[in-house]
Order: sequence, then structure tokens, then C-alpha cells
Amino acid sequence: MGNRLLSLLEASAALGLLMGQAEANTVIQVMHQGDPGWVSTYGDVAKRFEAANPDVDIELIYAPHDAYNEKFSAAVMSKQLPDVMELDAPFLANYVWSGYLQPIKPLIEQDILDDMTESNVAQGTYPIDKELYAVGLTDSSVVLYGNRKYLEAIGARIPKGVDDAWTREEFEGYLDKLSKVEGVKWPIDTFRGYGIKTEWITYAYGPILQSAGCDLIDRKSWKAVGTLDSDPCVDALTMMQRWVNKGWVVPQSSGTNQFFAEGHPAALAFGGHWIYAEAAASMKDDIVVMPLPKFGPKGASPNGTWIWGITTASEHPDIAGKFVSFMLKDKQYRDYAREDSAYPGLKSFAADSPLYSTGGPMAVAFEQASKTAIARPPHPAYPAITSAFMGAVDEIFNGGDVKAALSAAAEKIDEDIEENDGYPPFDEQQ
Repeated sequence: MGNRLLSLLEASAALGLLMGQAEANTVIQVMHQGDPGWVSTYGDVAKRFEAANPDVDIELIYAPHDAYNEKFSAAVMSKQLPDVMELDAPFLANYVWSGYLQPIKPLIEQDILDDMTESNVAQGTYPIDKELYAVGLTDSSVVLYGNRKYLEAIGARIPKGVDDAWTREEFEGYLDKLSKVEGVKWPIDTFRGYGIKTEWITYAYGPILQSAGCDLIDRKSWKAVGTLDSDPCVDALTMMQRWVNKGWVVPQSSGTNQFFAEGHPAALAFGGHWIYAEAAASMKDDIVVMPLPKFGPKGASPNGTWIWGITTASEHPDIAGKFVSFMLKDKQYRDYAREDSAYPGLKSFAADSPLYSTGGPMAVAFEQASKTAIARPPHPAYPAITSAFMGAVDEIFNGGDVKAALSAAAEKIDEDIEENDGYPPFDEQQ
């Protein structure tokens, strides 16, 4: 046997060994969304997990943020659910009710479960069986950002904490004054540029209704008619329509960053915690972080974010859970989240995030979590609830009749629930 033939046989044997190993590898599919920075971070986590677990391949499946639910629905229709999926917390009830997610507690390392904040547990728990179905490194909130230079120009009071939040009268009075300050093109950016394909409108504007004394749906009777179109809700959306009509709000066509864009043309911003890092870099000492105003009898703020669940379709839920546990502990993943001003959902991450600790620049955001945060309705009809509400707000901002738009949305929600026979067992919770 010549050396050339021997080499060929050895190469063939090695190739066969590699193919055999590749075939033996377990593939875990992970469906996710996120901006390019997060996509890159998830890719790096997957590589580190594969290096630590050479018998597992992680296949990342990206879906654009504003088309995520459509892509997930397509995966459901084609019976190609991934093993691990990122999901927006308010959709959890619908996914669990539909049978897509499995309880995650037995699959996640105990020290991570013990590390979850109360809000993180709440956003991952299905209210009917009280089981935990998802876990995340983070949670979320929205605050009122201000430009110190403009606020000082009008002599505005700057709240020290949640209990000191602006009243509705103060807020609207300041918007009027800010509209007359040189350099201010718009008194406030409410990030209308996010459009109606994301959760932004329901997530960020829903608390304005709750603060005003109403809600998207009655959370005991699970009826929207009589709640979403009640007088307090009509009054709250009429107030917001007036801001738009007066030209106080950055229009959708102007994008999403006018508060910290060049020249700082917007004086205030009703913005998520995730813009802090970029806004602070642009505004330096001029950035002020305040609690959301009180628009009625109580303060209200949003919570809930994108968290990780394991689907019922997974053939390897133990390995899927191992990957989620690995990711939530991954140092580089946490470092990126911290630099992105991510809102803590794990106590250990909070302790490592001076941004949110007492005295930190975003401390008021973390204070809202325990004092004013109200989760979006945890009901299987949530996709119908948020779709109807966002459509109504869009119509109202474009000049539609407030009462008529909210009544039509409320009727759509109730029709969806009736068409699904009350989404049992939710119909038994009255």
C-alpha cells in the first residue's frame, strides 16, 4: 500500500469521524429578535456554549422586531417551532393557553430562579396555573426624560422620585411653556416613530389610561366595552390628541430620536430605559430622568420585556434549558446588557448595574418597578387587545373621533373573546 493511498484512507476515516460527530450533535434552534448589537451578542454566546458543549449546535433564527409575531405564527402553521424562543412578556398568556410553551422551572438552574426579581417572576408566570414559563436577564420601564437647559428656562420643578411626579396640570403647563422656548421644535417626543407594528403604543401609552383611572379591559370581567371607552379613557386620549393637534409631539415621520438628536429639538421624551445610554452620550449633563407624570388618581408605569421560553415542540428541553441558563450567566452577555442600560430582572444583575441603584441616574426607573408598574393584561386575548388599542390610538392621533375609535376597539376585543368562548379557563375567573 503506497503512502498516497494510506493518506487517502486516513483522510477518509477522519472525514467519516467528523461526519459521524456532526450527525450525532444535538441541534437547538433559538428564535430571537433584537438590533444588530444584540444579534451579534447572541451569536457570540452561542459560540461559547458550543465550545463548552461540543456535542450541541445552536442554530439562531432571527426575526425582525416589528415582524416577530408574524414569523412566529408562520412557524406555528408550518409546525416548525424552535426549541427556545424569545417572546414579548404580554404575549405569554396567549402562547401558554395555545399550548406552545412548557413550564420552565424544572429546566433552569435553581440559582437563576432564586435570583429573579419579583417583577421578572410576574412577567414569566401564567396567571391561571401560577407556573413559570419564561425567564429573562432583564425587565423594562419607561420614564420621562428632560433637557435640563430647557427645563431651567421655564422654571420647571424637577421631581426627586416617584412620589414627587408631575401632575397632569403641571405636565401640560410645561408643554405649553416649552413650545415657546427658543431651540425647542417639539415639547415632547413620545416615540411615535416606533409605529403600530411594535408593542410601543400599548406598552407606553396604556399606563396613561391606568393613571387616569381606566384600563384597556376590565381585569375581572374581561370585558372591554364600558372600560376602554369609559369617560376617563376618552378624556385621556382626548388629552393626547390635543398634544398632537397643538404640534407639541414629534410626528411619526420624524423618527424616534429627536430628544437626543443633533440640536436636541425635543425638550422632553416619553422614552424607554433603553435609550438612556445613547441619550446620555449625546446630552451629557443636560439629561434629566424623571418619573412618569400622574395623569389622574395614581401613578402608573409599564413593565415587561422580551424573555426566554422553551416550547412544547422541543425534543431536547433539558439541553434547551441548559443553553438558557448558560446565556443568563454569560459574563460578556451581561456586560453588553449593562452597557446598553438594560433594566435588571435578576438581583445579581441589578447589584452589578450602578445605573439603577440608589443615587444612580436611572434609579427612578427602578423605583417605578415597585411603586407604579402595571403589567399589560395577562389574558390569551392580548394580541387582539393590543391590536385594537393601537389601531384606535393611531386613528385618534390622525384626527379620528376619540369616543368612536375607543368604542370600536372595545367591541373588537369583546368579539374576539366571545368568538373564543371566553378563552376557558379565563372565563371562569370572574
